[in-house]
Order: sequence, then structure tokens, then C-alpha cells
Amino acid sequence: MQTLHVNGYDMAYLDIGNGPPLVCVHGSLCDFRIWSAVLGPLTRKHRVIAVSLRHFYPEHWDGIGDTYSIAQHVEDMIAFIEKLDAGPVDLMGHSRGGHVSFRVAQRRPDLLRRLILAEPGGELDPTLDPAALPGAPSPLAARFATAAEKIAAGDVDGGLEFFMDTLEGPGTWQRMPATPKQLLRDNAMTLIGQVRDKRPPFSLADAEAIKTPTLFIGGANTRGLLPKVLHTLAANVKGSKTAMIPRATHPMFEQAPQKFSEIVLEFLAG
Repeated sequence: MQTLHVNGYDMAYLDIGNGPPLVCVHGSLCDFRIWSAVLGPLTRKHRVIAVSLRHFYPEHWDGIGDTYSIAQHVEDMIAFIEKLDAGPVDLMGHSRGGHVSFRVAQRRPDLLRRLILAEPGGELDPTLDPAALPGAPSPLAARFATAAEKIAAGDVDGGLEFFMDTLEGPGTWQRMPATPKQLLRDNAMTLIGQVRDKRPPFSLADAEAIKTPTLFIGGANTRGLLPKVLHTLAANVKGSKTAMIPRATHPMFEQAPQKFSEIVLEFLAG
């Protein structure tokens, strides 16, 4: 593990392999370790730089303060890529990390060569979804707030069980092995920051502003809002490509690491 000091914060990251730089940004309740299943295949062709966002492991944040936000994470990733000084990078983000990566591409396309968004998290505004109610929290956000309340009250496992069962279906937490459960525990307090994040929804203008060659990846069996966001953005990001992984859900690169890596490497080689 290494660190890079940006915006007054030491960002931890793994730097493995040789070749064109591929920066990987994790999602909610995760950290740089989440990419472990695909490090082997991806590092055969690329220098993989897997970063932990502000307040995620190895930091053990207490959930206090206003420095956890999409805006802060975007600022941090822009500064991180600049300080790497590796030239334009390929940027890959999953879930919340996909939202962060989208905003980096929107603001600083000069820093990027290609963009990969694996089920980016977020909501759609009325310009992309006429049924959307401006300012109204999504049902998913409301349930995540309940999970965060449990965690803040000291019931960490109860909050994580509620979170995972909401995302992946009843019984998901109970079926999970010990290692991924511990990774979630290590980052549990970040959910407290996330529910007060005030994340901006995606708009048509946002999607049309993305000029970086972009690949959207999804799990064919993912439920809820995530597939709608993915396909709507893909339809409005000019020239983008979409790949769906059969029998996979939101953590697709853990469930199908070989297939995920093949899709990513083919896109990056194009």
C-alpha cells in the first residue's frame, strides 16, 4: 500500500503491474481491496492503481464532519490523477465510484484516455426520467438511511445486513463469507456520510458532456434503479458501448472476474 497526499489528505492506493495506467475507484462501503479478484487478469496488460476514497479503509472514520461527499471525492480524484503525473489514464469506477468517475470525466476529460462505468450509482433528473420528482429521495436512499441509523446507533452488523439485503435481496448478508463481511465492517461508518451526501442527479446535459470513450458494464440480473441509470446514461453518452454480464448482479467483477476482465481489456485495447 502507498499513499499520495492530495487536498490535505493521504489517499491510500495499490499500484500493481506495468503498462498503461488504469485507475480503479470503488463503490459504497468498499475500498481498494474490492478489486482483488480482477487484479491478476488486469495487471497482465496494465498498471492498475486501485485507490481508497477519503474516509474509507485504511482510515477508520467516525462519521463526524462534512468532508464526505461526492464533490469532495471528485476533487480528490482529480488531484490524485494530476499528482500521479502518468499522463492521461484509463478510469474505471463501480457504483459510487462510477458516479465519481463520471463527474471526473465531465469536468476534466483532459486527464482521461478511456472511461469504464460499472453500474454507476445515482439518480436521474427529469431531463432523463420524466417520472422523476426533483428533490424527492429514492426508495433505495430511504432504506440506506435506515441502515445508516442502525450503524450510527452501534448495530453495525444489523445496519450492514439491512443494506446488503436491500441491494441484493433477503438473506444476502447471512450468506456472505467472512472476508467480504469484514471489508464492509471496515467501511461501515462511511454510510453515515453517504446518506447526507446530497448527491446531484444525472441530467441530459451531464450525459451529453461526456466526450471520453466510455464503456458501461452491468450485471444482467441486477435489480432496482441501477440498470435504469446505466442504460439511460449509455443511451445519451455519445458513442458509448454497453456490456452486460450474464447471471451477475451489482458486484459483477467479484462474481465473474474473468468475464469482467475480458470485457475491460478488450475495450481498453480498442
